[in-house]
Amino acid sequence: MIRRQRLAAGVCALLAALTAGIAFPAGAVADETEQAAPKVELVLDVSGSMRTRDIDGGTRMAAAKQAFNEVLDATPEEVQLGIRTLGANYRGNDRKEGCKDTEQLYPVGPLNRTDAKTAVATLAPTGWTPIGPALLKAADDLNGGDGTRRIVLISDGEDTCQPLDPCEVAREIAAKGIGLTIDTLGLVPDAKTRDQLSCIADATGGTYTDVRHKEELSDRVGQLVERAADPVVTPVATEGADRCEKAPALKSGLYTDRAEFGQQRWYKVDVEPGQELRASVSVADDRAVRPDYGVLLRAVTVHGREIVRGEAAGTGRTDVISTGLRYPRPDSDDDTAPAETVCLQVTSSFSAAAGVKTSPGLPLELTVDVVDGPSGHHDVAAFGLGRGWWLLGLLVLVGFLAGLLWGWLSRWRVAVWRTN
Repeated sequence: MIRRQRLAAGVCALLAALTAGIAFPAGAVADETEQAAPKVELVLDVSGSMRTRDIDGGTRMAAAKQAFNEVLDATPEEVQLGIRTLGANYRGNDRKEGCKDTEQLYPVGPLNRTDAKTAVATLAPTGWTPIGPALLKAADDLNGGDGTRRIVLISDGEDTCQPLDPCEVAREIAAKGIGLTIDTLGLVPDAKTRDQLSCIADATGGTYTDVRHKEELSDRVGQLVERAADPVVTPVATEGADRCEKAPALKSGLYTDRAEFGQQRWYKVDVEPGQELRASVSVADDRAVRPDYGVLLRAVTVHGREIVRGEAAGTGRTDVISTGLRYPRPDSDDDTAPAETVCLQVTSSFSAAAGVKTSPGLPLELTVDVVDGPSGHHDVAAFGLGRGWWLLGLLVLVGFLAGLLWGWLSRWRVAVWRTN
């Protein structure tokens, strides 16, 4: 029992160290002092349905204006904020013209609260609901720079400009690897509106929120704008190859890619003697997929020999699946020993549901960390126990001797009992 407890403690220590190493890679920590200015664009639906009076006795448009005024007053100084509208100008019935109706009401940049509020005050519910075109334009508005970029979309209905599916537009934006997040808010939404806005948010790692009261709208938009000012680690866009020879060479950091259905993605990392490679991968199903899927992460040599692997399986109950691995390279007495190129292979077994597009692929996030390996132990199982192996051996020996002594005493007591 004692031995099992010690072994369990060692395993727990190993898992804790592995988790800490993958969750907080040293090479992926951003320097807050070097963060570029965060950019946020508020995209507001100004279609005719915004005249509806069902938010605390007032119109949806009135609630949106009040929320914008409160958010503009509370926007942090470091945030560059812009406003874009959809359905604000065209009053006719020509669908083609109505689907072009999106404009930038206030440019993304340092905020002049008076000018921004004046622009919002002029809005009146008017036309169509071209969500897809508005998202494409908003992504262009936020293009450039390395800081946090966030779109906050507020709408009360479905897009009316199909077949340009706004969910597909969001996936295309995410596939560009520019680190742009779309958060969506539905004003008194029905089921179809909720599904569409949720899909848009899921495609870019954003959030969706139902809103039925003025206070909820103001609070939620304010939270999202303030969140943009929080320092974050922005993943670096990369593109895995179909084999190791063509794979991009990665250093410690956080990377984003796309896991194409039925295809492998290869990357490579150089590991010096005495260093340890820690890697993890997460794949998100941002659309309907069939249940029973998995992800495999393998570290192999350039000659194809597997070093170590990590794998995980899912049954459709979660929308993200992750796994990781560790490879400690033994130290060398030769100071001129070259770095070893380790190939990382990512394979996922997702399959799209009927009628669902498979392009672009699923969002993939890869964490790579190359650190100094644990001294004195080249076996990963020894990491974290240190001299505890000596104590474990001593406990085993004591347990063995105690067992012999107990057995001798038991036999002696039986012999005395029989004699008496």
